[in-house]
Amino acid sequence: MDKKVAVTDKKNVKKREKIEHKNCSYAILVTVWVAVALFACMFLASGFLTLTKDIIPYDKMNAALLELMVSAVVYATAVLVTVFGPWLILRKWAQAKTNREEMGLRSWPTWTDILLAVAGYVVSLVAGMFLLFVGAALLPGANWEQAQDVGFHGVYATSDLLMAFVALVVVAPICEELIFRGWMYGKLRARLAALPAILLVSLLFAAVHMQLNVGVVVFCMSVVNCLIRELTGTIYGGIFVHMLRNAVAFYALFVMGV
Repeated sequence: MDKKVAVTDKKNVKKREKIEHKNCSYAILVTVWVAVALFACMFLASGFLTLTKDIIPYDKMNAALLELMVSAVVYATAVLVTVFGPWLILRKWAQAKTNREEMGLRSWPTWTDILLAVAGYVVSLVAGMFLLFVGAALLPGANWEQAQDVGFHGVYATSDLLMAFVALVVVAPICEELIFRGWMYGKLRARLAALPAILLVSLLFAAVHMQLNVGVVVFCMSVVNCLIRELTGTIYGGIFVHMLRNAVAFYALFVMGV
C-alpha cells in the first residue's frame, strides 16, 4: 500500500513539474512576443517614413499633426499585432484566441474605477519617488534626472498642444494598457500566479521605455495598475491612472515648461 502511495505521489510531482515547466515556457513566449511586436512596429514605422520621405513631403506638414499621426498609427498597429498576431499565426491553438474578459474589457468603467485611479496614482507617485531616492543613493553615478523625450518639440500653438495632448494623454495610455495590463497580463494570469505575472508585465513595461529613471517610475505605475486589474477584473482603472500621470506630466512639460 505504501509503495502504491509513493508511486502515485511521485507521478503527481512529475505532473506538477511538467505543468510548471509548460507555464514557464508559455510566460517567456508571451513576454518575448510583446517585446518583439512592439519594437517591430516601431522599426517598420521608422522604415516607412524613411522610404517615403522623397514621395510624401513630411517636412512641409505640421510637425505636431505628423507626430500625432505617426503615434496613432504605431500604437494602433502595435495593439493589432500584439492581440491578433498570435491568432493569425496559430489559429488552431486555443491559447492564441483572446476574448474581452481576458483583455480586461468585460464591462464598462464605473465610479470605483475612477476612485481607484486617483488612489492608484498617488500610490504609484509616492512609490516611484521612493525608489528613485533609493536608486540615487545606491547608484549615485547613474543619470536619475534624464528628461524623457516624448516628441512634439517646439509646440506652442493651441492646436498643436491639443494634438500633443491627444497623443500623449489619450492614445498612449489606452493602447499601452490594452497591450500590457490587457492582453499580456490576461495571458500570463491564465497560467501564473498574480505576483510573477505582475513582475513580468511591469519589468517589460519599464524596459521598453529605455530610460533608467523613467523605467523606475513606470514600473511602479504598472504594478499599481496590475493590482487594480486584480481588484476589478478590468483595465479601466489602470487606463485612468495612466492618463492622470501623463496629464500631469503634459501640464508640467508643455504648460509650465518644467
